[in-house]
Amino acid sequence: MGVLSNHPFVKMNGLGNEIVVVDMRPNPNPITATDARSAAAGVRYDQLMAIYPARTTDADALVCIFNNDGSEAGACGNGMRCVADILFKESRKTSLVLEIRTGLLKCWQGATPLTCTVDMGVPRFGWDEIPLAKAFSDTRRIDLAVGPSDRPTLHSPSVANMGNPHAIFWVDDIDAYDLGEIGPLLESHPVFPDRANISLARVVTREHLMVRTWERGAGLTRACGSAACAALVCASRTGRAERKAIVKLPGGDLAVEWRSDDRVLMTGPVEYEFEGRFDPALFASAEPAR
Repeated sequence: MGVLSNHPFVKMNGLGNEIVVVDMRPNPNPITATDARSAAAGVRYDQLMAIYPARTTDADALVCIFNNDGSEAGACGNGMRCVADILFKESRKTSLVLEIRTGLLKCWQGATPLTCTVDMGVPRFGWDEIPLAKAFSDTRRIDLAVGPSDRPTLHSPSVANMGNPHAIFWVDDIDAYDLGEIGPLLESHPVFPDRANISLARVVTREHLMVRTWERGAGLTRACGSAACAALVCASRTGRAERKAIVKLPGGDLAVEWRSDDRVLMTGPVEYEFEGRFDPALFASAEPAR
């Protein structure tokens, strides 16, 4: 029987990015990939955010992030805002430090209800930091294409690690491509040993981007916070945009700023949907952790 059997949860979303939050602090048992997949079979989510006791005095809580295929994610900006809003209400603090697999993230309560700013950290651009399977001297534009070699459908993405690996394809129309077909092929392309989030991005103005994303381990999503951040930093790095912009996603807008200290701030809203408990039947036939 999985550790999430009959466990309470809160269903939320960040701009349509489907988030389930579970508080594991009272009984901090680890969640397995099987647990996460079984939970997703009962309550649709893109990411499951599990709150654990902080492992360091510098943090308010530890957050483990799971995709709906059971894999762990390195970051989820929309999910972090959901967790932060819950902890803001609980603690009555206006700022928090949350620990994730890739480090510490600071969150600030927004000026309006249900909004939050998350410090998403410092982007990484080295081929071995993203990581890529082979060396590229310039990750602003790598040799990767979809379609015939003489007339590729998509080509030359910018790549970066923004907590997760990201590939950004620059296009004139983000809706002109079947991302549901292209996304899974590129997510698992051999050049991405840890898989990657695949985004289509359009530069509307130097302070306005439009982005659609296929998330590794989750699929098509209405919003991906780390992809919005990756798109902004890659647009700025390639001279397409300023270091501060509104990023429009299918689910709504995020404000993203790549500060002079190299840290990336993301601001946006969250929404509460409902609370419940996971049906024990979802976990009755789950395989034991290996």
